[in-house]
Amino acid sequence: MKMQKNGFLWTVSLAVALAVLQAGCQQAGEEGAAAGSKPGSASAAAAQPRSATLAAGTVLHVRTTTTLSTDSHKAGDTFMTTLMEPLTQGAWVIAPVGATVEGRIVDADKGGRVEGVARLTIALDRLHTADGRTVDISTQSMTVQAKTTKSKDATKVGIGTGIGAAVGAIAGGGKGAAIGAGAGAGAGTAVVLSTRGDAAEIGSETPLTFELQSPVTVAGKR
Repeated sequence: MKMQKNGFLWTVSLAVALAVLQAGCQQAGEEGAAAGSKPGSASAAAAQPRSATLAAGTVLHVRTTTTLSTDSHKAGDTFMTTLMEPLTQGAWVIAPVGATVEGRIVDADKGGRVEGVARLTIALDRLHTADGRTVDISTQSMTVQAKTTKSKDATKVGIGTGIGAAVGAIAGGGKGAAIGAGAGAGAGTAVVLSTRGDAAEIGSETPLTFELQSPVTVAGKR
């Protein structure tokens, strides 16, 4: 009887020990699996792409890197600017300060003669992001106009009139002066007709502000 009791106790003890051992092994396995899955999960999350949409109306503050002029540029030419303020979404810097933003000469009108004034129209069309990608963008155009030359034109005509009057006075007195003045005015006007006005220019390092005309989706990696 005593031996049967001892055998029963031994069997129970063994069963308890095996159960404890099995539970310990299972817990250790779960912890190991969890520990092993964390780096993989972090890597997977890090590899997941993310994107941001820059809404229409988003402002781009840029600075020119070269002088743009109707004397040296034509429609279709490209130019470079740099961002003065970063483009961000939360903690993600889409494009940092200094990022390149490419632009295009939309129109470079040197202006007509006498009343024509040169005009230069530009827009931005490509954004270089922080991760090295290039994104097509569309902004409103900006137009600059050359200073009018009316005062210069008046001076040229005036000089021509004065010279003509002097020559006419020498040739035939008062009447000759009047005739000479008319001839001189015609000569002065001819000078103006053969000369275009000043060029329309945007100097290097000029701050400019543009707005996106349509939304732009920028993709990146975490």
